[in-house]
Amino acid sequence: METSELLKKVRKIEIKTRGLSKNIFAGEYHSAFKGRGMTFAEVREYQYGDDIRSIDWNVTARFGHPYIKVFEEERELTVVLMIDVSGSRNFGTVAQMKRDIITEVAATLAFSTIQNNDKIGVIFFSDKIEKFIPPKKGKKHVLQIIRELIDFKPDSTLTDIGVALKYFTNAIKKSSTAFIISDFIDNNFDKELNIANRKHDIVALQVFDIRETELPDVGLIKLKDAETGKRIWIDSSDKRMRTSYKHAWGENQLALQKIFTKSGVDHVSMSTSDDYVKALMKLFKMRA
Repeated sequence: METSELLKKVRKIEIKTRGLSKNIFAGEYHSAFKGRGMTFAEVREYQYGDDIRSIDWNVTARFGHPYIKVFEEERELTVVLMIDVSGSRNFGTVAQMKRDIITEVAATLAFSTIQNNDKIGVIFFSDKIEKFIPPKKGKKHVLQIIRELIDFKPDSTLTDIGVALKYFTNAIKKSSTAFIISDFIDNNFDKELNIANRKHDIVALQVFDIRETELPDVGLIKLKDAETGKRIWIDSSDKRMRTSYKHAWGENQLALQKIFTKSGVDHVSMSTSDDYVKALMKLFKMRA
């Protein structure tokens, strides 16, 4: 992409997403994610009304009456965006491609982060780590991230979410909040998700297209797997074919929800034909 065209796109996304993060999400972001990172401050005697889960049993045993651990909110949060850049993001049949929604959602979260004086970093992944931008503060840093979101060209078209989670767990030592933004056309990443979410606060944002959920009745059509390049012809006028396709999507979604629930990971789904602002508001209110 030419530099002038890229700058125009960056500016367009900046105006839209910075406005969203400033006018709509500022308070919601703070209440949803601030306070998740807590540091130990002191031990003091138990007082009526204190949460018994905060009792320090070692100190209590030593002194013969209850003491509790006191924590304070970390002043600074580290946020990492884990962006799926595999081939399946280049799909969309209504208004936008999945990659367009992923870019805008990521940019909105990035601006929300710096407005709260937090650090933001990015991991671009396919079935390998394509690029890592370490967490930093500042508008200049966010604009660099947006440029990469728009113009990044991965080496691979395949997906491996487990590889991305493993890298994140090893690369980011401080307890952080991480958003995985993907269509989640993958499986066998539940072990890595469990490990990552024990130390960090993982949030899953699924972006999908309506045509991935059901087929229209338009006769013979050719489908291409964006990740493998494989092409097949199917007869969409066959009701059994359409039912089977829809059922497969539903089964995959149930399996995905089980993975998130078991790992204790908050998640929302958003379609390329819907307003992603509503999905983000739903997520923030879920966590407030």
